[in-house]
Amino acid sequence: MPEKITVLHFSPTGGTRRAAMLLAGRIASQVEEIDLTLPQPQEKTFMPQDVVLVAGPVYGGRLPALMVERLRNYTGGGARAVSAAVYGGRAYEDALVELDDLLEAQGFCVAAGTALLAEHSIAHTLAVGRPDAQDAVQLAGFGARIAEKLDKGDANPPQVPGNRPYREWAGMPVVPMAGDACVKCGECANVCPAQAIPLENPSQTDKTRCITCMRCVTVCPVKARALPAQVQDMLAQKLAPFVHKHPENELYL
Repeated sequence: MPEKITVLHFSPTGGTRRAAMLLAGRIASQVEEIDLTLPQPQEKTFMPQDVVLVAGPVYGGRLPALMVERLRNYTGGGARAVSAAVYGGRAYEDALVELDDLLEAQGFCVAAGTALLAEHSIAHTLAVGRPDAQDAVQLAGFGARIAEKLDKGDANPPQVPGNRPYREWAGMPVVPMAGDACVKCGECANVCPAQAIPLENPSQTDKTRCITCMRCVTVCPVKARALPAQVQDMLAQKLAPFVHKHPENELYL
């Protein structure tokens, strides 16, 4: 088992981080975190002896463009990487192959790829409560198998599903807005990954910057922020066929 693993995660609502940390804790005995949602630019170059787990949520079958932009500040330097596309129970489509391609372009050697489940950030009836206790057991097994491959020095990259070119995803056409209950506390503005909420007027949202990551909805202490009701209803109908499905986490070695 490697002594240390560094987890780079883009996790606006927390589900991606939880899944990634469950996996990382069984790959190495020591876990360090780097939060890619923080707006401050960071740069880091890893070394060949390093092990890195990179985890991001799936938006429309793709990685969030903001996460991709921030990952380009990290140079692999031959470090071994584990990729994790975390999705809310519908599909992860091209997100995992996109992540592996990005890591390889940044100089990482991808040793394993995973598709992990976390509760959907908008339609909370999808993958509800995940990652759960059963996931924790499964991810512990994944971690042990990944650690074994790393210990053996196996450099063969995994073959993960996905298409090139990647599917088109232009983002959601609407963004969360504040209602009359907003007390202008500024909590949402302080933690918005895209800096789309002005601190001087946190009841507003800059539609040109917002990535609909739902962090503002999650952290609002008075539950004043939400997507328009008609949009929530439309999504609920579109995603209804997936509500009763229970997809499994996937590991590619």
